[in-house]
Amino acid sequence: MDIDAKSAAYIGAAIAMGIGSIGPAFGQGMIGKAACENIGKYPESSREIRTTMFLAMGIVESSAIYALMIAGALIFLTT
Repeated sequence: MDIDAKSAAYIGAAIAMGIGSIGPAFGQGMIGKAACENIGKYPESSREIRTTMFLAMGIVESSAIYALMIAGALIFLTT
């Protein structure tokens, strides 16, 4: 394999992880903020809020995992 192609794969993987991690990071921050505010307002329903928060965090995190899979494919499948 050519050195330039391998370098391009590494740069592409870095860009995929960098851009693919920004959205989930902001999303998880907003989810955590909203959950903390609502638990502060309604402490009696903290269990339901926490459960919903964890479910939403898992859904948001899946896009970062997809970015990781694409970055891994770029690195390991370019031969």
